[in-house]
Amino acid sequence: MRTILFLVFAVLLALPAYAANQTPKGLKKKAVDCYCTNRGVRFELGEFACLRVDGRRFLAKCEMSLNNPMWREKEPSCPTS
Repeated sequence: MRTILFLVFAVLLALPAYAANQTPKGLKKKAVDCYCTNRGVRFELGEFACLRVDGRRFLAKCEMSLNNPMWREKEPSCPTS
């Protein structure tokens, strides 16, 4: 009888830990799609764009910073042709 009670108690203790590691069937964790935007246009990580901010134009690159996509200035002005 003690053995049966011990086994039931052990199973009851293990169930919450087991359930916490399970995901419902059909659900998969999706990778987050990171990108930058400029005036409604999408830019992938690593792409360059000429940005206009407060009347100033500069060349920037879409990069990650602390798990967030951001624009980082690379040149003080935009290239012209």
